[in-house]
Amino acid sequence: MGSLVAILKNPDEFYPLLKLKMAARHAEKQIPREPHWGFCYTMLQKVSRSFAMVIQQLDSNLRNAICIFYLVLRALDTVEDDTSIATDVKVPILKAFHRHIYDCEWHFSCGTKDYKVLMDQFHHVSTAFLELGKSYQEAIEEITNRMGAGMAKFICKEVETIDDYDEYCHYVAGLVGLGLSKLFHASGSEDLASDHLSNSMGLFLQKTNIIRDYLEDINEIPKSRMFWPHQIWSKYVNKLEDLKYEENSEKAVQCLNDMVTNALMHAEDCLKYMSALRDPSIFRFCAIPQIMAIGTLALCYNNIEVFRGVVKMRRGLTAKVIDRTKTMADVYGAFFDFSCKLKPKVDKNDPNATKTLNRLEAIQKTCRDSGVLNKRKSYIIRSDSYLMINPLISMQIAILFIMLSGIFAYLSSKRPKN
Repeated sequence: MGSLVAILKNPDEFYPLLKLKMAARHAEKQIPREPHWGFCYTMLQKVSRSFAMVIQQLDSNLRNAICIFYLVLRALDTVEDDTSIATDVKVPILKAFHRHIYDCEWHFSCGTKDYKVLMDQFHHVSTAFLELGKSYQEAIEEITNRMGAGMAKFICKEVETIDDYDEYCHYVAGLVGLGLSKLFHASGSEDLASDHLSNSMGLFLQKTNIIRDYLEDINEIPKSRMFWPHQIWSKYVNKLEDLKYEENSEKAVQCLNDMVTNALMHAEDCLKYMSALRDPSIFRFCAIPQIMAIGTLALCYNNIEVFRGVVKMRRGLTAKVIDRTKTMADVYGAFFDFSCKLKPKVDKNDPNATKTLNRLEAIQKTCRDSGVLNKRKSYIIRSDSYLMINPLISMQIAILFIMLSGIFAYLSSKRPKN
């Protein structure tokens, strides 16, 4: 019912949603027959469906390398995330992980659900890794080594200062940006991007996730996971977990806005990185997550729901981003649109209002200076007036949506099981 209401409110998202469903079915049909590659691509869809769809458009060699790169780092992250593993067990595994990827016998049982399956059957990932070209293997090993060492460092170290926060995000995400730039370069499709810009691409995504996932992380069992820097949250509350209590709502929102403002500092670097990409498939692969990040920040800013439940972009808008992101004009347009959506939410009494507005204006200036804003479609048009003027069309869309959902459900039930 929620999906139907969303479609009625945003009818321009219906066609992109339909295309996304079709793309998901197509991706399922493209899973390789070899057991180890079949496992890797099936697991990729389970641990990150959106990433699995974006990766499908890449050249096959680069697609395989990035699939394995993602799964290796996802497995490494699963070890770091599992708060039930004793520190004296976890740290050596993190530090040695870059060697385990060469061992087709190695596995380590941890995590839950699909992540546990990934760890229990990690030999499939190692087998696939060993089939990659040497330049791809070297890039993946280097980044895994550096990331594992950085994660191990922060197992025993709190995120106290903003510098600590940037360092932690560098280890768990900035290095992903560096690794992807190396893989793009190894494929022969792109020049090697600077470490600074590659790092910013990772930090922008990671900081967005840390902001959005506050409640999930703070409620982690058996132990809370705390990534918001003490230097920021201590200005508003005595303990990080105090932000989730209703009596601290005003201070919680101010702290949230401080965190969003910090994340926005990376946006201009991201735009610079993406503007230098030449390969259309690599461009889309990089651009879609970045647009999702600026959209999520716009949604989270000044939003108390971050401390009450899950805050994320609706699926229809996600589908529209995936469908429409084809050129740098689309990226400039999206960053401009979402910064425009965030800007009116800035309360002049917010402690960071001036800093936030300055960062938004800098992003908007970069987008305007590109000279291509008139060449894109808006991502966030309001559809309420459309509904008032076209109730019959809205009803037709609703009926079509229900019919197509039934058809997809029928086809899925008839699909042969592997």
